[in-house]
Amino acid sequence: MKKDLVFPEVKDVHIAVVKEWNEDFTSHDWIIYLINNSNETLDSVMVMTRGKHRDGRKTSTFRHAFPVVLGNTAIKVELIMEEVFPFLNEFTVTYFIGSTLYDATFMAAPNTIHEKNFTNLPVLEKEGFLLK
Repeated sequence: MKKDLVFPEVKDVHIAVVKEWNEDFTSHDWIIYLINNSNETLDSVMVMTRGKHRDGRKTSTFRHAFPVVLGNTAIKVELIMEEVFPFLNEFTVTYFIGSTLYDATFMAAPNTIHEKNFTNLPVLEKEGFLLK
């Protein structure tokens, strides 16, 4: 039964937003990264993203699948537009380590994705916004 499912605490897996220079379009883009700051390989990774505004507007829901995310690596998930920074942005990450299923939801409160809130990010060795 669903009540019998136990999800262990997610540690050392993060969602971050990084502002990067895009040579092709000669502009800065905001990129969502999935960071695996552990030595474990993540299998069958699913990332679901969506945003909700307090006035009722919603973004599209996006789903991304990654067969494997190696330990101590980061992968680009998607581009995020500045127009959705006033939204509550939610990122749900589900993956396996061995036969154990892990699930976590990371949130960015409205207007918190901003360069003034940047910190040093693990693995990427860049500055960016780390979601909680």
